[in-house]
Amino acid sequence: MTTLTIDQIAGAIDVTCDTVIRNEKYFSDLDGLAGDGDFGTSLATGFKVIKAELPTIDRSAVGAMLLKIAMVCSKHVGGSSGPIWGTGFMKAGMASKGETEVSYEKLTEMVGAALEGIVARGGAQRGDKTLIDALIPIHEKMQEMDGSDLGAVLAAVTAEADKAIDETRTLVAHRGRASQVGERSANTPDPGIVGIATILYDWCKHYGVDYAPQAAELNR
Repeated sequence: MTTLTIDQIAGAIDVTCDTVIRNEKYFSDLDGLAGDGDFGTSLATGFKVIKAELPTIDRSAVGAMLLKIAMVCSKHVGGSSGPIWGTGFMKAGMASKGETEVSYEKLTEMVGAALEGIVARGGAQRGDKTLIDALIPIHEKMQEMDGSDLGAVLAAVTAEADKAIDETRTLVAHRGRASQVGERSANTPDPGIVGIATILYDWCKHYGVDYAPQAAELNR
C-alpha cells in the first residue's frame, strides 16, 4: 500500500512555502483585480515563518506537525487567509492524530476534513468563486482513485485545480473581499484557486510528474 512518511509530508510543505514566497507579488497582483490586493503578502508572511520553523517542528506524528503549522498560519497569515488556511491544516492534523505515516486512504480523509473545516469556517459553497471550487473537485478526484500511483494522482488533482481557474473565471464572487465589488469580480481569476493550482503544479515539477497546464495563470 502506498504511504507517505512524516518527512515526505514535511518536504511537500517546504516546497509549498517556496511556491507561496516566490509568488507573493503575483498572487497579490491577481487579488488586486477584484480584491484588496493583499492575498499574496498575507500568505507569504505566514509561510516564511513556516519555512523557518519547519526544520525544528515536532515530527513525532503527522498530526502534531500539522497542528503546529496550523497555529503558525492562524498567527502569522494575515487577513481572512489566516483562519482559512489555519483551519485546513488543523482539521488535517486532527484527522491524522498519532499517525507516523499516512496511507492514501488516510490522506484522502485528511483532505476531506480540511475541506469540511474550511467550508464551516468561511461559509463558502461551490460556485462562490473561492478556493473551495478547487478543493471540492480535488477531493472528489482523490476519492475516485486508488492511490497506487501517487504521481498519477498528483497530475489528476492538478488538472482539477487548473480547470477550476477557467471554470470560475466568469463567475461573480459571493464570498471574500472580491464579493464586495459585485459584477466587477467577473472575468477575473480567483487568487485562492490560482494559489492552489500553482502549488500543485510546482509539486508536479518538483517530483518529476509530467503535467501541461491549461490556464494562462499557470502558463507564465
